[in-house]
Amino acid sequence: MELPIQSDGAGRCPQFIVDDAQPADMPAVQAIYAPYVLQGLATFEELPPDLVEMARRREAVLDLGLPYLVARQGGSVIGYCYAGLYGSRSAFRYCLEDSIYVNARCHGRGVGRALLQALIARCGQGPWRQMVAVVGHSGNTGSIALHASLGFERMGALRSVGFKLGQWVDIVLMQRSLGQGDASCPCGSGM
Repeated sequence: MELPIQSDGAGRCPQFIVDDAQPADMPAVQAIYAPYVLQGLATFEELPPDLVEMARRREAVLDLGLPYLVARQGGSVIGYCYAGLYGSRSAFRYCLEDSIYVNARCHGRGVGRALLQALIARCGQGPWRQMVAVVGHSGNTGSIALHASLGFERMGALRSVGFKLGQWVDIVLMQRSLGQGDASCPCGSGM
C-alpha cells in the first residue's frame, strides 16, 4: 500500500507533527514497515507482520509505559518510532532500544530526526538511563548519521550476524545516555 504524501513542489515533505500513535495509525505504520522487511536490511525480519501483530506490538510498548510515536503530515502517517526494553533480563530494566522507520519518500527531510528527538526527550523523563540503537546493516549510513547527530556513540559492530536477501548482514551498536545516565544509582526510582 502506498501512502499519500503531499509535496511542496520541490520534492520536500512540508510541515509535519510528531504525536502519540493511535490504533487507527497502525495500517499506515504497517505499510511503512513492510518495504523495510521485504526489501531492506534495516530490520532482520523477513516476513512483514500483519496488522494484528503490529497493533499487539504497539500495545506491548505502551504497557511498559514507553512511547510509540508517529510523524503526521496532514492526515498521513509518514514515519514512526518507539522504544522498547533492550533486553529481557531484569538487569536491563534501565536500558532501552529505539526503533525508527520513515516512509522512503520522506528520507533526508528531518522526519527521522524529529521522531528520534521526541523519543529521546520522552524517555529521558522516565527512570531509564541508556538508549541503544541496533542499526541493521553497517552500510545504513543515514541511520548511523542520524543517531550520531543526536548523541549516540558507535560502540561497535557485530559482523555477519544476519543473513537476509542473499547476503550476510552486520549490525552497528550505538548508545547514548538518558537523564543522569550512569552518574547515579537508579535506586528508589520504583523499578
